[in-house]
Amino acid sequence: METDFLPPHLRKYVVEQHYEKYTPIDQAVWRYVLRQLRAFLAVHAHECYLDGLVKTGIDVERIPRIDDISKKLQEFGWRAYPVSGFIPPAAFMELQSLGVLPIASDMRTLDHLLYTPAPDIVHEAAGHAPILIHPEFAEYLRQYAQVAKKAIISKEDLNLYEAIRELSDIKENPSSTKEDIKASEDKLEQVSKSIQHISEATELGRMNWWTAEYGLIGDLKNPKIFGAGLLSSVGEAKWCLNDKVKKIPLSVECIKMGYDITEPQPQLFVASDFKSLTSVLEDMAKQMAFRIGGLAGLNKAIEAQSVNTAELNSGIQISGQIVEAITANNEVAYLRLQGPSQLNYQDKQLPGHGQQYHAHGFGTPVGFLKAFPGRCPSTLTSAEWDSLNVTQGKTTKLEFNSGVVVTGDVQDLLTRDGKTLLLSLKNAKAEFQGRILFAPEWGTFDMAVGSSVTSVFGGAADREAYGEVDDFVAKRVPAPIYTEQELKLQRQYGNLRELRENKVMGAALEEKLSALLTTHDHDFKEDWLLRLEAIELLNARAPQAVLKTKLEKDLQALAGKDEKTKNLIQDGLALAGTL
Repeated sequence: METDFLPPHLRKYVVEQHYEKYTPIDQAVWRYVLRQLRAFLAVHAHECYLDGLVKTGIDVERIPRIDDISKKLQEFGWRAYPVSGFIPPAAFMELQSLGVLPIASDMRTLDHLLYTPAPDIVHEAAGHAPILIHPEFAEYLRQYAQVAKKAIISKEDLNLYEAIRELSDIKENPSSTKEDIKASEDKLEQVSKSIQHISEATELGRMNWWTAEYGLIGDLKNPKIFGAGLLSSVGEAKWCLNDKVKKIPLSVECIKMGYDITEPQPQLFVASDFKSLTSVLEDMAKQMAFRIGGLAGLNKAIEAQSVNTAELNSGIQISGQIVEAITANNEVAYLRLQGPSQLNYQDKQLPGHGQQYHAHGFGTPVGFLKAFPGRCPSTLTSAEWDSLNVTQGKTTKLEFNSGVVVTGDVQDLLTRDGKTLLLSLKNAKAEFQGRILFAPEWGTFDMAVGSSVTSVFGGAADREAYGEVDDFVAKRVPAPIYTEQELKLQRQYGNLRELRENKVMGAALEEKLSALLTTHDHDFKEDWLLRLEAIELLNARAPQAVLKTKLEKDLQALAGKDEKTKNLIQDGLALAGTL
């Protein structure tokens, strides 16, 4: 799989699909879910959905190969790559901004047939991929990803992501105990309750939830489904159109509405059309730190306690954990970062100014010099710098309108595209109203040059050079370990699948199914899906078979177990004659 076009920090999320890992039960679960989805969504999904299944090569009979989906999606300007379970939101968004749909290659278990707490190939392939054939939605998703990758992610967001991922992995792992699940649920609850503020990433996450995941479209009284969370869950697809679910016209106000991933949604938002999604996204972007910059943007980054970037009007970008913005007359006077920091220009790290060099933080004045009021210092000419003794080897004193004063011996000036970006001083001192901001014994003072903060955005400007941070850690879903009994059940499903694929008919089919079901009746009395598949085969290929009566009675008895099983069996039987 070709991944060379991806930045190195994103390649680590791409995994091999390992198609052979899918068990016969996995294939049966896929087949059941897709048959149910196709039947219901033919009427209730956006008109492009069924066409999208065909054009992306997603077949009802077997789990798709992601490489095949990718080849189909390239006709629409996208690609698909397999990933393992949840990947960090920042990585997910950056991949989408590059026209890549990450598809979790894992398959939901039979216990989570209609809904899984973890991303899986049903949700990603059958939910997201088909709608990408619509050019207006595909453009929205790409623009959304461009905006979302600029969002400020808080330390609280990262803690919540880890807790959600851990719980989803544990719930999907057949070897997990009730105690494991309970402990993980308790951890998620504690992390959720500890969240103090709503970050930009959370707001963008809500917008994604109410559009690409759980979005409705069209007429408010009779909307169609386009969100992948609904398109990949029969239960939720049916529930969402119920009158009990409140339908709200989509607007930027959706970012104020939280959601519970473990419960059906009591309200959903309805977009008038796909173009309106882009309009709502723009309303959101106008409020974000990467657009507004200044003190408001910096305060968002400070509150987040994570790695972010402040960009000055000169173009220099300062990445790291922003901890303080000192102000004078309500304007930013001095910017302070702690921990590993990085200086960049046009999203590329400046030579020698990575986090190893700036390991203990970074600070710089921001604003106009008294000597040149109203002129951004980055635009000063060589002669103007000379007038301030800013010449290599000379001692300078720079007084800012804010009251910040910087003195030191000039070591170097760094310019790019006709602008001064960086001034390096030895024996330097920076002060503001009696406060020492930089002392000579701290080493070289590298002063970023600029008069205002024009943008503040999430993450490091040059992620590859900065190195791995908490929001870009790659993990893998552990492979399930099967017992001998589970392997025997898989062989049963495999034998039935062979009968279907080899087109065994009539009396021969009934004879082989009878032998198969004898084993099933002895070892797997509670399993309903294989019996349902057996009755589907008989309806199509041996409609007069006596065995059908036994299967119908068995399924009726199993349907009495609980309401969920009853509905699954009834929905399956409703399609049992439509092989």
